Amino acid sequence: MFFLTGEISLWPIPGKIDYQLPGTYDAWRMAHMECITNGIMLWVLAALLPALSSIFKSLKWLAYMAAVISWTIVLASSIDPLFPEARGLLFNTETNGANDIAFFLFYPGVALSFVLVIAIIVAILKSPKIED
Repeated sequence: MFFLTGEISLWPIPGKIDYQLPGTYDAWRMAHMECITNGIMLWVLAALLPALSSIFKSLKWLAYMAAVISWTIVLASSIDPLFPEARGLLFNTETNGANDIAFFLFYPGVALSFVLVIAIIVAILKSPKIED
């Protein structure tokens, strides 16, 4: 909202700061979509934890991995609207420093997402079957 309105104001706190946040509408929209997707992943994982507790000896590593995944992607997503030309999609000699930081934040988050899902699937397939 601060980007769209060009001011920072918090109701019911009186006053406002006229400031246009950097970035584009598309960059801010994408940053929010990535954060919403991370939030959904965390809610689904939290909902599955009771069922996963019978499969895993310790759920601590699941929580740590989910936190790392979420924060790396959230931080990388926030870099794009704040710094020009910092999408984080490409790493080569022509990219800037902000792009490189976003790139190296995105990739661990994305890779760990696959590791987390595959680990859960493998654990479920290896778990003893419950007979009726």
